[in-house]
Amino acid sequence: MYQIAQLNWTDSYETIVVGIGAADSIDEGLDTLFAGRVKALIQSGDLSTKTGEVTILPTFAGETTRVLFVGLGQRNDMTTENVRNWFGKVAKLIKVRGLKDVAVALDTFTDGAARMFTEAYEMATYAHPTYKSAPNETVEEPTITLLGDVDQTDIDAGVAYGKGVNVARTLTMMPANILTAETLADYAVELAKRHDFKYRILEKEEMEGLGMGALLAVNQGSTIPPKLIVLEYRGAEEEAPIAVVGKGVTFDTGGYSIKPKDGIVGMKGDMGGAATVLGLFETLGLTRPKRNVIGIIGATDNMISGDAFKPDDVITAMNGKTIEVLNTDAEGRLVLADAVTFAKTYEPKAIIDVATLTGGVLVALGTDVTGCLTNDDSLYRSLEAASRETNELVWQMPYFDVFIDKVRKSEVADLNNSPGRFGHMIFGGAFVGEFVGDTPWLHLDIAGTSERAAANDLGPKGPTGVMVRTLARMIESWER
Repeated sequence: MYQIAQLNWTDSYETIVVGIGAADSIDEGLDTLFAGRVKALIQSGDLSTKTGEVTILPTFAGETTRVLFVGLGQRNDMTTENVRNWFGKVAKLIKVRGLKDVAVALDTFTDGAARMFTEAYEMATYAHPTYKSAPNETVEEPTITLLGDVDQTDIDAGVAYGKGVNVARTLTMMPANILTAETLADYAVELAKRHDFKYRILEKEEMEGLGMGALLAVNQGSTIPPKLIVLEYRGAEEEAPIAVVGKGVTFDTGGYSIKPKDGIVGMKGDMGGAATVLGLFETLGLTRPKRNVIGIIGATDNMISGDAFKPDDVITAMNGKTIEVLNTDAEGRLVLADAVTFAKTYEPKAIIDVATLTGGVLVALGTDVTGCLTNDDSLYRSLEAASRETNELVWQMPYFDVFIDKVRKSEVADLNNSPGRFGHMIFGGAFVGEFVGDTPWLHLDIAGTSERAAANDLGPKGPTGVMVRTLARMIESWER
């Protein structure tokens, strides 16, 4: 799909994509395609140099049919975020117009544009799967020629990041009667075989033997057995792994603390953390960084039946701590408690958990920022640096003793799973922190960012695949 060539304005292409800024001098070769009239087209308003505006013009001469101009505004407008979004807009236009032979003059944009273009193209042209009786039409991929001094590794990295995001999007979109704990495990095995990862799927009996009473309590009301999914990516010889743990609740009724009818719709997406882990491993399998990474997913649904766990129950987690259940809708932290404890058996140098955990993060930070808790500021700084490159915004929430003390407050158990509504995003993370111990740890609550209500330049409405790229970048650039 992607080719590399040097820029030659006399070559024949159906469409050339060109960036043009307000203060740019006009390239002579480009001007020749328009009989020397590019400046006049700008002055007349037929060609816009305004930031992010796209203009398509037929050529007046030469072998290329048309030029797709992207307005760059002033050159200081060319942030990584802007360029990636502009390329997303271009990618969508290529798809909508059915363009088949497109060249991109990367040197008219910025350094690193090849990676940004391929990453944006993969994400922006993605369409969610549907289950309609009429099959989707198969669309032929265009030939895209990247013009300039382009490194193939940059192209491949952009594709890998985009594909990882799209894996997470697809899984999160799947309905819960199709994507169960069992089929999620099957997908993980298929992914592992495709990329030559080690894998392990723990069944219910093994979990019982390990004493995973927290995860198993959530599963009690279900007819579908739980799975603990383990993937191992080994890219380094002697190095402790990074453990990335995902919440894989394939549907959340809230249990006996049942959700209202409006709140229960969309709960197929409560496995967004698991989707992030699997999307991350898709990217790792393609980029092969020199790191060791363990992926762990606690997979179950949270259903209501005569066997389901109840408020006031006391359960025992894998590490031996007892938990008073005050809210069966605070189930994700129970799943994570045992998954994190299991992650510690690999003696990781850091644990990162990802979960659609609380509505509280939405109240605090809205739908564009992922909330974070950490016990290690340097670990958070690594995440934050990566997030600035991907434009997946993060914010560190306070992790004070006053929050931890409330999680530890119970007359009948070591911990309670729901101290109350005020501050409950932090309570959810602080609960998971009780099972981390001294291991450097990041908790990422993606309940607000895992889905978007409207399409943007980099994809459709719905699941976003958030944190796949940020975690991949963080792992890739790890210096600890």
